[in-house]
Amino acid sequence: MQFHDCFVRGCDASILLDRVGTDQTEKDARPNLSLSGYDEINDIKSKLEQACPGVVSCADILALAARDAVSFPSRTPLWDVLTGRRDGNVSLASEVNGNIPSPFSDFSTLKQLFVKKGLNVNDLVALSGAHTIGFAHCGTFSRRLYNFTGKGDADPSLNATYIESLKAQCPNPANAQTTVEMDPQSSGSFDSSYFNILVQNKGLFQSDAALLTDKASSKTVQQLRKPRAFLDEFGKSMKKMAAIGVLTGKAGEIRKQCGVVN
Repeated sequence: MQFHDCFVRGCDASILLDRVGTDQTEKDARPNLSLSGYDEINDIKSKLEQACPGVVSCADILALAARDAVSFPSRTPLWDVLTGRRDGNVSLASEVNGNIPSPFSDFSTLKQLFVKKGLNVNDLVALSGAHTIGFAHCGTFSRRLYNFTGKGDADPSLNATYIESLKAQCPNPANAQTTVEMDPQSSGSFDSSYFNILVQNKGLFQSDAALLTDKASSKTVQQLRKPRAFLDEFGKSMKKMAAIGVLTGKAGEIRKQCGVVN
């Protein structure tokens, strides 16, 4: 969730704002419809407001929650989180598509999006490793299975055995409800498994496979197959990402509730 927040307007918790009337916010945009965890963030905020009202921003809660969720299995924080962010008061669904990478993006598009945010190719590869957990709707990759070039064919860069497995799980690509694991070997564990399946041509999205089409990113993929290397680089990249466009000083506010501005 923090990635989706920081890449639009910076790390200002704008992803958490609910719509007012008919004005759609970031959480209503299609790339964000599968996000979860809003209730947990709201619960944390409620408890913090009871203990120390007006001190901890929703943007800081997102940053800390992202770190702690990944670090929980090892019981050791994988990176330090700087605090002091303030919350924004604008959230527009219309700003999401041009800032959040698409599962259909090629390498050039991915690189440009990351460079615009002050991140590099190593960050792109490391942060893509987050795809080791979670699920994806069939529609985000079904073209690779059924109609890659518009001729009813499959993506030749995708592992043939994996294609058949995905077709069995997504026999009807129009079904918007069906989901599959993004990392079938390790979807419940935050580890380097994503990079191991990627080099087997089992990256689920076109944007995953795109990491193998560039010499520098492909080299980084190989390096991050080592568990410790991945966790170290992921932590470094998360720290950089968490500093994108932060509001400090008198900018923004400290929301009393994460879903609404004060």
